[in-house]
Amino acid sequence: SQAANMKLKHNINPVLLQFINFIILVYSIVTYVPWYIFSGSRQAIAKAKQVKAKPVNNKPGAAYRSVNSLHCLASVLYPGCDTLDKVFRYAKTKFKDKKLLGTREILKEEDEIQPSGKVFKKVILGKYIWLSYEDVYIKAVNFGKGLAVLGQQPKTNIAIFCETRAEWMIAAQACFMCNYQLVTLYATLGGPAIVHGLNETEVTTIITSKELMQTKLKEIVSQVPLLRHIITVDGKPTTWAEFPKGVIVHTMASVQAMGAKADVGNKQQARPVPSDIAVIMYTSGSTGVPKGVMISHCNIIAGITGMAERIPSLGEKDIYIGYLPLAHVLELSAELVCLSHGCRIGYSSPQTLADQSTKIKKGSKGDVTTLKPTLMAAVPEIMDRIYKNVMNKVNEMTSFQRNLFILAYNYKMEQISKGYTTPLCDSLIFRKVRMLLGGKIRILLCGGAPLSAATQRFMNICFCCPVGQGYGLTESAGAGTIMEVWDYTTGRVGAPLVCCEIKLMNWEEGGYYNTDKPFPRGEILIGGQNVTLGYYKNEVRTKKDFTVDENGQRWLHTGDIGEFQEDGCLKIIDRKKDLVKLQAGEYVSLGKVEAALKTLPLVDNICVYASGFHSYVIGFVVPNQKELADLARKKGFKGTWEEICYSPEMEKEVLKVLAEAAMAANLEKFEIPVKIRLSPDPWTPETGLVTDAFKLKRKELTAYYQTDIDRMYGKNVK
Repeated sequence: SQAANMKLKHNINPVLLQFINFIILVYSIVTYVPWYIFSGSRQAIAKAKQVKAKPVNNKPGAAYRSVNSLHCLASVLYPGCDTLDKVFRYAKTKFKDKKLLGTREILKEEDEIQPSGKVFKKVILGKYIWLSYEDVYIKAVNFGKGLAVLGQQPKTNIAIFCETRAEWMIAAQACFMCNYQLVTLYATLGGPAIVHGLNETEVTTIITSKELMQTKLKEIVSQVPLLRHIITVDGKPTTWAEFPKGVIVHTMASVQAMGAKADVGNKQQARPVPSDIAVIMYTSGSTGVPKGVMISHCNIIAGITGMAERIPSLGEKDIYIGYLPLAHVLELSAELVCLSHGCRIGYSSPQTLADQSTKIKKGSKGDVTTLKPTLMAAVPEIMDRIYKNVMNKVNEMTSFQRNLFILAYNYKMEQISKGYTTPLCDSLIFRKVRMLLGGKIRILLCGGAPLSAATQRFMNICFCCPVGQGYGLTESAGAGTIMEVWDYTTGRVGAPLVCCEIKLMNWEEGGYYNTDKPFPRGEILIGGQNVTLGYYKNEVRTKKDFTVDENGQRWLHTGDIGEFQEDGCLKIIDRKKDLVKLQAGEYVSLGKVEAALKTLPLVDNICVYASGFHSYVIGFVVPNQKELADLARKKGFKGTWEEICYSPEMEKEVLKVLAEAAMAANLEKFEIPVKIRLSPDPWTPETGLVTDAFKLKRKELTAYYQTDIDRMYGKNVK
């Protein structure tokens, strides 16, 4: 079974193991009766077994809807709140003096010189300073009025190019109130992509930070001829004299001061209507130049209505930690869900998230330890990293500690698969691991890319909380499916949200049909109010990816292949773009091969490549430094990190490990990489080789490794 494959291996004396298993059995029997009577888990087990979505009729290819919205899809969070400014006004009235946005104060910044001579910036941060709902509302109103003083007109574009922080959300709310169309760009996009987004949307004003202005904007301002105003959210930069003539730099505070003084008089403010564009979100797509997705007020509201329904008891007791890019639909939606339900949002960054994070000075506290969040969103890349770090620590334990941890881990895995809880293990064994994320997390939301079953199970066990794996796209306002909290199965993304319906369309080339047995399969189409208006100034692509049916319902053609299981939950099984036909006619799903090999401790990242002109698969691997160094030591290979990676001998050793894992994952022989190239440098969004959600950019990776591809395919394989 899958659970058996995910169990950790121990080295305990068989006789002792029999005795331990006997004690566990006695403990389970003794604690079962009180657990059954007092725990609410019985209802959870019953709910987990229920059907979660059904097709609307019996025809093949019928749309599936959540059982909670079979007759009518949900589209509004609160009655009458059909635009984002109304949602915020409603929340402000309801939660007035409650804390909303929190930022940690910086107590001290210092440079730390590493043994290699590199200088790392380290910070010591204090407590969180909070703005209430009322504070945020006033700041947003004044900022909106200040932008009007600078000449911003309703229904015109304004760009935000900034890290995730409270000012980002304040600026966004100001734009929603005044009906300015907010153009969002990832802080990690490369120069040409930023220029493309700013020029395509013809913005005259950009909201940014001092850091990004110095590092990214400075070089490209001259290529954006329409730009007139730059607004920095964190005070005036020190050097800005060399900016082109006609570009004025303001601080956010000065624009808010202008707005507070502004006499709006009797001028009726242009309020948005539900169909107006709220955000033009540039996706750092895994192919080509970024596309701007036009997301209306009603798209976002439908999406967050669907998401909120999957988070039980969401409310004022919850604290959410915001650290993913707000220019990503997953983070923006999650924060808007929190803002509309009275939750607190404490801001963070990947560099300051945990005590061990790169910018946190040794001995001082990371953001999770200080904030103790109850809700957190993460992309699989981050969860995989946590998984590997904890497992490395487990391997460094004494034999007794390691075996104790492994026994508890395997015991809890069995209990979880039956729907049971393990309070004793949680408090004695997993408490320390749980504290890595603050100790209070009750739901981990996961999206952006597929999460491996092993990592999902690890998070369930060690962090003692459900992982709500979801599926959605920027083009569907982030909404699609999310797993219910009592569903502890792995490898699935849950049932359709109450705001949308999903159907599967036949894809003949890949051999997927909605009449397939035992489960219908096909390309995933999402329909509902959350399906966006299309791509900005790109009619051709919009017509290709979006269709409208006879009832006027918009449908998004996702390009992903899914199957509906008997309880109405969706499983993503393939992607149209990832399917490559080899010379001999076999189809290889690149994503499937990568998913099978990425869970290896030796592999930090992997990109599989195949060509129709050749009969075998090759790959590029970013190896885990510690694991590969250990392997090299075992094989007696000495050298620098680069020498180890470029060694043909080490390539062969890594290939052996990959082949073993591929066989264990039941991959076909033709799917297993025959040649690889080890990359000494990691792939980060800054390198342009992966997106902000750490999805592979195949086109860029192919160009980057073209000489290696030619080399690997140039020689005959013995």
